[in-house]
Amino acid sequence: SNLPAFERMAAAGRVAMAAHRMRTRLPLSLTRVHALHLLLLAAAAVCSSAFTTSSPVAAVQSLAGSSRPFQLLQSIRARARPQTAQPPMLRGGKMVLNSRPGLGGLRGGDQSKTSLSMSTVSAPATPVEKFRKDYKPTDYRISELSLTFKIEDGATQVLGSLSVKRAAGVEEGAPLRLDAEDLKVNGVSVNGKALSDSEYWWPEKDVLELKGPLPAEFTLETDVTIEPEKNTQLSGLYKSSGMYCTQCEAEGFRRITPMLDRPDSMGRYRVRIEADKTTCPVLLSNGNLKARGDIEGGRHYAEWEDPFPKPSYLFAVVAGDLGSISDSYTTTSGRKVHLEIFSEHDNVGQLPWAMESLKQSMKWDEDTFGLEYDLDVYNVVAVGDFNMGAMENK
Repeated sequence: SNLPAFERMAAAGRVAMAAHRMRTRLPLSLTRVHALHLLLLAAAAVCSSAFTTSSPVAAVQSLAGSSRPFQLLQSIRARARPQTAQPPMLRGGKMVLNSRPGLGGLRGGDQSKTSLSMSTVSAPATPVEKFRKDYKPTDYRISELSLTFKIEDGATQVLGSLSVKRAAGVEEGAPLRLDAEDLKVNGVSVNGKALSDSEYWWPEKDVLELKGPLPAEFTLETDVTIEPEKNTQLSGLYKSSGMYCTQCEAEGFRRITPMLDRPDSMGRYRVRIEADKTTCPVLLSNGNLKARGDIEGGRHYAEWEDPFPKPSYLFAVVAGDLGSISDSYTTTSGRKVHLEIFSEHDNVGQLPWAMESLKQSMKWDEDTFGLEYDLDVYNVVAVGDFNMGAMENK
């Protein structure tokens, strides 16, 4: 209220743009009304001169650049001075921010029960632009990947075994630079020999580099720990509503394990997932199911193999308690494909229509383009807490 009218209008406009950007990133379980709640809270904080900075417009500009919507809201709340008046309302309703595993959400209730920390979160650094004219092939190729996920409550260990080959014409002393973001690296080895701290380093915040010289061909083994429960970016492996999901497009795989995380790096994947059998009875990944069974401690495992090379952004893992329906489809050549569609248990009754649509789509591909499905199984997962809306992992 102490600001000139034009400055209040400019600030509110930038808040609106920020809210619109955030609405496009909100999980499907959050409705458009939640985004309006968010807009009201932000506008109230800005336009009532509640910011401690002398320039609310500049403050909102910095917040609008955030790629993490829930941290953006947290920043707005943290910058607001304590008020004795009633909080912003929408038709008399109170706004509350609750935290549930993997997702924040706006829900009705008493604001005194809000559990979100009020610490200020700064906007992330501006992304580096990448241009086609600057494209350069990688110095190394990764043709085979074997990954083991040991999912535990609070932390997940990811063991990687990668078949690496130096590209033709690349000098022997060339280092291997791998994308790696928010990973705790427990160990790195080359051909079974553990590397010392002096043999690999972090030349950039999200780049793990193995120093040369390296063999022309070798097996790289990595051991990292990630925390899906704290992954509020919903990129990589995250946990929401008790279920583990991945979103790797465009650059989320680097948040799972060190890798050449770019579309021109294609390899064949073999994946083993281990988890508690009660909380995660369903264990899924790309390709064909090769093995499954029980292991000690009330846990079980499933092993998946995708025989076709793919870029890392198509990688997928799902682990949780899901219901499903199954059917089969016989291709033009007479090969029988197992079909299964998974969802939360409450939504299983809606899956038959999806199954019929899937079978008709497979027939249409064959009739129209002569394209026959090439795996033994076709799995579809439809859940409420998937942040991208849809993702084709085949």
